[in-house]
Amino acid sequence: MSWDEQLFRSINSQAGASEILDWMMYEFSQEGNLLFPCSLLVIYWGWTNWREARIAGPTLALLIGLSDLIGGQLKIAIDRARPCHVLASIHELVGCGGTMSMPSNHAVNSATAAAFLHMLYPRTAWITWPLVGLIGLSRVYLGAHYVTDVFAGWTLGLVLGASIGFLVAKSSWFGRDKEPSVVPAT
Repeated sequence: MSWDEQLFRSINSQAGASEILDWMMYEFSQEGNLLFPCSLLVIYWGWTNWREARIAGPTLALLIGLSDLIGGQLKIAIDRARPCHVLASIHELVGCGGTMSMPSNHAVNSATAAAFLHMLYPRTAWITWPLVGLIGLSRVYLGAHYVTDVFAGWTLGLVLGASIGFLVAKSSWFGRDKEPSVVPAT
């Protein structure tokens, strides 16, 4: 048994032991649960800084679509079966899903959004990165992905989100004023 399978089984074996934990992991795995809080965030963002929101909001939406597409294409190229398709006696709480596993698109998309937002608003890290971790953990807990599927998704999402976030944050059309240079007192 590989270390990846051992780690998967260690996490997945907890599924079914606690109704509250099962419910929490299921909820963290549901993409639709982010729609309402994200909608409120976009409204707040537009209200407090329309110029940034009108550039970064659509950019983030397109970026998540792109990360989802890239993740899907990588799944086809890598062609790794999901653990629920190849391993016996796992705890599968939500159905197996598609046939291919690496990378986890939940992990790709959440890490893309977190990295993008982190580049623009570093103070968002305290909420975005723990969510990324819980979403990734939920995919293993529920039996849909191996741990390495999640790590691959996080890596891809980090690269995509941070790269585009950096470009947006540094661009003149984003609307941020450059920090004034500090002249040492003489």
